[in-house]
Amino acid sequence: MVESPTASPPARKTLGIRGDLLAVALAALLVGAAVAVGAYLNRPGSGVVIWAEAAPLYGSWLPHYGKGTVLAVLVAGCVLMWGPALAERLPWRRLLPLGYVASLAWIVSLALADGWTRGFARRLATPHEYLHEVPGITDIPAMLAGFSDRILAGQPDNWTTHVAGHPPGATLVFVWLDRLGLSGPVWAAIGCVLAGALVAAAVPVTLAALGRPGAARASLPFAVLFPGAVWLGVSADGLFAGVTAGGIALLALATRWFREGRAAALPAALGAGVFLGFGIFLSYGLLLLGTVALAVVLCGHSGRTKTLLVAAAGAAGVVAVFAVAGFWWLDGYHLVVERYYQGIASHRPYAYWAWANLACLVLAAGPAVVAGVRRLRGWGPVVALTGAALLAVTVADLSGLSKAEVERIWLPFAVWLLPATALLPPGTRRWWLAGQAALALAVNHLVLTVW
Repeated sequence: MVESPTASPPARKTLGIRGDLLAVALAALLVGAAVAVGAYLNRPGSGVVIWAEAAPLYGSWLPHYGKGTVLAVLVAGCVLMWGPALAERLPWRRLLPLGYVASLAWIVSLALADGWTRGFARRLATPHEYLHEVPGITDIPAMLAGFSDRILAGQPDNWTTHVAGHPPGATLVFVWLDRLGLSGPVWAAIGCVLAGALVAAAVPVTLAALGRPGAARASLPFAVLFPGAVWLGVSADGLFAGVTAGGIALLALATRWFREGRAAALPAALGAGVFLGFGIFLSYGLLLLGTVALAVVLCGHSGRTKTLLVAAAGAAGVVAVFAVAGFWWLDGYHLVVERYYQGIASHRPYAYWAWANLACLVLAAGPAVVAGVRRLRGWGPVVALTGAALLAVTVADLSGLSKAEVERIWLPFAVWLLPATALLPPGTRRWWLAGQAALALAVNHLVLTVW
């Protein structure tokens, strides 16, 4: 909807809100269509296999509640009541830890709505998960050297689904936890959740470092009540989102600190490169986060050249370490593409998932993000970050290598749509926060998610 240049401020505000609601209504229609078509394709005798009982989400329709239900409602209520005001006035040194703890409480409470065992303790204990392979990995160098040989299905010692579908860095994280004495699915779940909650701090830190402190504060409550928290707890993709978000935040800080001539700039840029470089060894698709990283560097003005060079060196170092250990990323990628079509992906229809994936993204990002994206105008850090994330999602979707389960797989991209919420009018933000919380609670209690 185009606003009239002659309209008075109240009229412009009304038109803006109507445009937001229209965008959300269209997004809701997309979700409704994906649910309806998914149910139609899932009917007996359809001859079409989409492998998603609660399509477009990967899970089962099962209205339920648990011990975490009350806690989730309380957390949402507290953030709605006090979140925007605290985000506006608290100093950063207190606000960021508070946001992290609130996000942690939101993620854990949503997971516990499925019950302690089903929703948290045993979520990562299935035969398809990384932990299934951990006891058999007694020699890490040998595992890395022979990793690619075990990716394809149809051989006696092929890796289990998630291990085969990702670079070895993902499995290494859980092996390292095991070596530290933090064995088993509970510690693995705790690690994923602790990492995933970092998003609530990383997104505002990035915006503030790029010169948008107001946007950083405005977006923080939305980062806490992120509907994607349903899948941050508990999935390895929550870990991936936290690690890479931390890398992006370090990258933004490095650009600022180089510009200010601070000594911390060099280690921050190097750390950003290491985090983001390790990210592509957590999941092949995270290479697309390069769009977000590039957006951060481009917004960094005078500090961008140094930041880019040092971060690139850090990322190259990670690639070199894996290469010396015997794993070459491109070899693994090509084998994973082949493995992808050895499984259910060969049956899932691209004609459905190419657009139903976007419905999954709407459910993970929430109505506030939809309304915020509608308001994108001009150029600046908010537009750059959001636009870069949208570009990454578009490429991932068109590739055909993301058919279903993207509510989980795209979490590292979806969190970078959150800056768009800063564009929402201040007087409406509490209502949009309520919408985010309501969506997360509805999805979490109507669908028994697998992740």
